[in-house]
Amino acid sequence: MIFVEARSEIHWYHEWIAVFVALSLTVVTASVLLAAIGLEPFSSLQRVFIRPLNSVYGVSELIAKATPLITIGVALALGFRAGVWNIGAEGQLVMGGLCGGAVALAFWGIDGFWVMPLVLLGGSLGGLLWGAIPAFLKVRFNTNEILVSLMLTYVAILLLSVMVHGPLRDPDGFNFPESRLLHEAATLPKLFSVGRGHIGFIFAIFFALIGTWIVKRWHLGFEMRVTGLSLKASKFAGYSRGRTVWMTLLIGGAVSGFAGVVEVTGNIGQLVPNISPSYGFTAIIVAFLARLHPIAVIPAGLLVALSYLAGEAAQLTLRIPAASTQVFQGLLLFFLLGTSLLVNFRVRFGRAV
Repeated sequence: MIFVEARSEIHWYHEWIAVFVALSLTVVTASVLLAAIGLEPFSSLQRVFIRPLNSVYGVSELIAKATPLITIGVALALGFRAGVWNIGAEGQLVMGGLCGGAVALAFWGIDGFWVMPLVLLGGSLGGLLWGAIPAFLKVRFNTNEILVSLMLTYVAILLLSVMVHGPLRDPDGFNFPESRLLHEAATLPKLFSVGRGHIGFIFAIFFALIGTWIVKRWHLGFEMRVTGLSLKASKFAGYSRGRTVWMTLLIGGAVSGFAGVVEVTGNIGQLVPNISPSYGFTAIIVAFLARLHPIAVIPAGLLVALSYLAGEAAQLTLRIPAASTQVFQGLLLFFLLGTSLLVNFRVRFGRAV
């Protein structure tokens, strides 16, 4: 018989060994899949993962794609540490983009240094309020925050579609479902002369540093960790589970909303029916790849962002579907979860004791 037993002792380096093993298995499996469709694995991986970074434009695009992944990944890492499973960051991102974009359109044509902060604040509040819904339902009625936050994602996407087809549609846009282009005062400055990389990346690094400070130096971080590890221990220490739920979901919603408004004002430049290629869901992979350490979210976010560039490059140079991005990310998540299981549990063969 096969038994799975909890390990009595886990060292910190076991987690990072597991990450390395997961990455290695992902590359090996991707190579096997490429060989199965008649492509040479080594040269193909080099063309899709290394070549896109050989130019300033490629680096700028990598930063643009990594910005929302790092931003949301930090928020999710904090929430997951507390055992609060916010799976609706995608919806909070969409609401942040919608609310921030609406503020930008309300002040369209107005120049002023205060416009951009107001737009960013509007996006953060939009995400925060969307995150408050599952928090209230969890604390008041003990609903499942996974299901509530996830279902609210599709409500947010439909609400965005309604707004860009109706009240926020460009009156001079020939009836296309999109808003007018945002005014210069409501767009984020670029970091490079080419590509879409913008100063939102600096905000993302700042969030990672703040998240690390919360975990290492602030009592709230310790409270989150204790609550996530043992609910009984947190009650014994006098920590409120409801307060932890509220704090993590509000922080996650606000930060995800900030990522959404940054995506609209930095990369897209207007409101359209689809403002995110599932960044909110992909950030879950980023958080687990970083082993829920906020500072480690930075390299994890850059690596996963590279998978988006690789998918685009694979479609152009290897003539394989763009869905290869999802295949790579799915493999990575599968192996991360598998190696995480082996870190915390050991498999034993034999008779029951």
